[in-house]
Formats: sequence, structure tokens, C-alpha cells
Amino acid sequence: MGGFEDDEPPSKRARASSVESASLSVTSCYSKSANPLGGAMARPLTSQGKEVMIGSKGIIKRDEFVRVITKALYTLGYEKSGAVLEEESGITLHSQSVNLFRKQVLDGNWDNAVVTLNTLGLDESTVKSAAFLLLEQKFFELLRNDNLMGAIKTLRSEISPLGVNRKRVHEMSSCIISSSRVLVFSKLGIECSNSRFKLLEELQKVLPPTVMVPERRLENLVEQALTVQREACYLHNSIDGLSLYIDHHCGKDQIPSRALQILCAHSDEVWFLQFSNNGKYLASASNDKSAIIWKVDESGELLPKHVLTGHEKPVMMVAWSPDDCQLLTCGMEEAIRRWDVESGKCIHVYEKSSLGPMSCGWFPDGKQILCGLTDQSLCLWDLDGKQADCWKGQRISKTSDFAVSKDGKLIITINSDCTILLLNRDTKQERLIEEDCTITSFSLSEDGDFLLVNLITEKIHLWNIRNDPIRVKQYTGHKRSRFVIRSCFGGSEQTFIASGSEDSKVYIWHRASGDVIETLSGHSGAVNCVSWNPTNPHMLASASDDHTIRIWGLKKASTKHRDHGSSSNGTHVNGSANGNGFLQQCNGSRSK
Repeated sequence: MGGFEDDEPPSKRARASSVESASLSVTSCYSKSANPLGGAMARPLTSQGKEVMIGSKGIIKRDEFVRVITKALYTLGYEKSGAVLEEESGITLHSQSVNLFRKQVLDGNWDNAVVTLNTLGLDESTVKSAAFLLLEQKFFELLRNDNLMGAIKTLRSEISPLGVNRKRVHEMSSCIISSSRVLVFSKLGIECSNSRFKLLEELQKVLPPTVMVPERRLENLVEQALTVQREACYLHNSIDGLSLYIDHHCGKDQIPSRALQILCAHSDEVWFLQFSNNGKYLASASNDKSAIIWKVDESGELLPKHVLTGHEKPVMMVAWSPDDCQLLTCGMEEAIRRWDVESGKCIHVYEKSSLGPMSCGWFPDGKQILCGLTDQSLCLWDLDGKQADCWKGQRISKTSDFAVSKDGKLIITINSDCTILLLNRDTKQERLIEEDCTITSFSLSEDGDFLLVNLITEKIHLWNIRNDPIRVKQYTGHKRSRFVIRSCFGGSEQTFIASGSEDSKVYIWHRASGDVIETLSGHSGAVNCVSWNPTNPHMLASASDDHTIRIWGLKKASTKHRDHGSSSNGTHVNGSANGNGFLQQCNGSRSK
């Protein structure tokens, strides 16, 4: 193998309300709030003779519980059920004053809505914030109806005296003098459709929940409860969503620990493998100078799609394009080849005079590729082979792993035996991860915030690289003495760490705790590389010196041994799942 030298409204109905009062002036509303003890207040209504607290621990307020359920029924469109619950429980969702206020908002009766707002027993700051939202809506509707004088009057005599959100007031002033109000509306985030319903949603964020129950409050509470259960689940690796019927708990039966398939198409050591981004394919690279594309069928079984030949030296690694339509294969110090995944045709061969590639990868836009060369440089090439950029490093290590952040701004590469360089392409800022011993490989997390670093001393370090690099966890137990052993993140939300090992086993750790939770036996040679399916947390693949690939899954499934027409020399000759697979010779265009 490869050696290493040591528009839904808050409520769907406007409820019937009492006759609106028009006797109070709008301007008098800002000076003083109505007496909280006078009139119909927006406070929870308790049912006489009933328990105030409910639940086994007696910590849930019954009135709040009923109102939240009522709100959920109305939000879901169950109007009759919501009304029945209000009537039967004697607990109304909103007070008469709030129902009147909501109706006035939906009717665009802005002046009386401001008057009613002042009868809800709110503090002055809340009244002003809510009044600002109401009058802002009034202002924009007047402009939309070409009532310029009315809009100016509202802005000057009603909105400005509130003394709220001066920046927004200036933005509203610009709408008056703008020649294109549609453009300004769009820039300010003003929507025409269902704008009054959206206003009610904004008002709910300002008003206390005792006045207007927050939208989707029951859903939020349930989601919070499920999130707590999921975070408390030590071995969480479930494909199915969490159920409301039972408390959530995952056992070890959710960790892939049984070899469901043994793939034997390679005739020599398998050095590298990687699932595609969509999880529908697996690509493997071998010392037999070939790479194989495997297709994951609907049942989860892997079937050979193409064997890719043409390299004159062992294939060190493979790399999937961002859209999974193309694949790069890297021949050891020889050439990089780009393949079409569907047809298996070689599209292009990348070579550089007197220099050989040691690694390959894709730039996030899928329009350029990266290559680590034997002169310790890292080059960026266009797909036609034209060099776009090159970084000359001080690397002396025979491995030249690298990674690129999803936005393409951060390039991560091994800088020396014990150092990893984090280079920001825009700012040219360099940060370093410095280890005490030789680095053999590394892997970047899906979110780009963490780096998994394999060391020559049989340790794996987890680094947080969001800001200044900080080592946060260490994983031990696997064996490594001579070869490059690769590890990976995996499982649901990348909760686990998996690694190969020279003792022919696969090790799985809990990422947060560092505990070994599974040791998978079955290979008869060093396990060089592992890859966890990014879309199926129950599928893990391992590549070994024993010439095989093992597909690990849940224990309840049955084992399948797949030879797939491999002969003594490892040449794959029969078909893919749909019978059109064939041996592919590389005859693509070349660039040097």
C-alpha cells in the first residue's frame, strides 16, 4: 500500500369584536397608557373552580397550556376545534380588546388600532414600538395608493414624534423623494402581498405573549423538547425522525458494525475510497493501478459501475466533483485523470513536466482542480489544464493532503512534517496547526470548522479551526507503525469518528467524548482508509491491504460477498447494475 516514511397568518380568522371606539384622538395615545385595571385587559383568563397548575410535576399553567393548544389549532386551520376548545374550557385565546385590535389591523383601521393598542395595559416603550409598526404600515400603504400628502403627514406628525428607530424614519423619508418607489420598497424589504398578516406576525414579536400568543408556540416547544432528547442521546445515529409517542434513545444497534458486503474486484491493496457527496456512489483506488466506481442501489447494495484503467502507476486517491458527475484519480507521481461518472469515459489527463502529482481535489465551484506535486507545491488548474495559481510551500512530507472550504477562501495543506497551513486566499493570512510529531493525513468536517489530524504516534487529534486553531479532543486505540492510515467524520450530524488501523480493524469513537464505541473486525490486512456515507449514517466503507472493501451496516441485515467477475489479475469484465458497465481505458485529452 502507500507507505509513509516514519403566507400563513397568525390566526386564520378575524374574530368578531365589539364596536370600535373612535372618540379618542390618535395623538393622545402616546402620552399615557390606559390604566391596566380598567377595561378588558389582555391577560390569561382563569377558569373558576379548576386547577391552575397541571402535569405530573405541577409546573404547567393550565391557562397558558390551553391557550397554546388553541393557538396551534387555529394555525393548523382547525377553526371549529379551536372555537370549541375556547368555549368548553372557558379560556379565550385573546381578550376582547386584542380581538378588536387584530381586526383593526387586518382592516387597515390604523388610527383606531393605535387607540386600542393603548388600552392593552402595556408599558410606554412597548406601546411606542408597536405603534411605530402600525404607522409604518399606514405610511407605506398611503404611498402605494399615491396619497403622497397623507404619507408625509403621517411621517411628520405621527411617526417622528414617537422617537423610535430614527434610521428607519430616514429610510422612509427617502421613499417620498424617490422616483422609483417600487425599487425602494424592495430595498427596504416592504412586501405588498399579505402585508397586514405579516404585520401581525411582527407585532407578536413586540407584544408580550400574555397579550398575543406567539405564532407556532406549540411547535417551538415540541421542537425544543425533541432537540433536548436528541442532544442527550449519546449514540444518536437514527435515520428516522424523532417520534412524539416515545422518548428518543439510540443504542449501539444504530452504529454500522456488521460487514454486509465484501467487495473483491481489486487485485491488490486498496489504498483509498470515498463516497460521493450525494451518497449514491463509492469510488476506490488501488495499488493495482485502477480505480472503481461503485453504485449504491435502492436496497443499499453496492454494484460495480465502471473500472477505470489507464494509470501506469498505483492510484493513490480519488476525488468527487461537487456535483458528483466527474471523478479525479491520482496516479502516484504520474498523472491525474478526470472521468465522466455516467459513461466512465476519461475526459482529460493532467501532467506536469518532470513533476508528479501526489494528491488531487476539486475547487468548490467545480470549474478548477487542485493538485499537490512532488516539488512541495500546490497548483490550481482550470479544467483544460491551464495553471491558474500555485503556492510553493516548504513541505517535505511525502503525503500532501489538502482541503478547501466550501466558499473557496480557505486552503488547508500539510506545510511540513509537523505543521498544517491554513491559508486565506483573500487576505493572504496564514494560520498554523503545529503538532509535536509527524502528520500522516487529515480530514475536514462538513461544516468546515473542524480538522481531524492523524499522527505517526497512533493518535488522532481534533482541531477547531473556526478562529485560532485549538485542539479539542484526542482519539487513541488504533494501530499505526508504517503506513498512511486515514480517518473520517461520520454518522448523523458527524457525531462519530472512524479510522482504519494496521491491526486489520476499523475503530469508531464518539466524537464528543473520545470513547471507543465499536471495533470492527473482519479484514485480514491493514485497513488504510474509511469513508462514511454522507447521506446514510448506517453505511460505512473500509479499504484494506487484503484487496477488499467492506461495507458495514446495521447488524440486522445479512452479509453479501461480492466478487463481481474479478479474475486472477483483478480486471473487472462484467457489468454494472443495469448491465452496461465495462472496462474503461483512459484516452482523454492531455495537458502538460
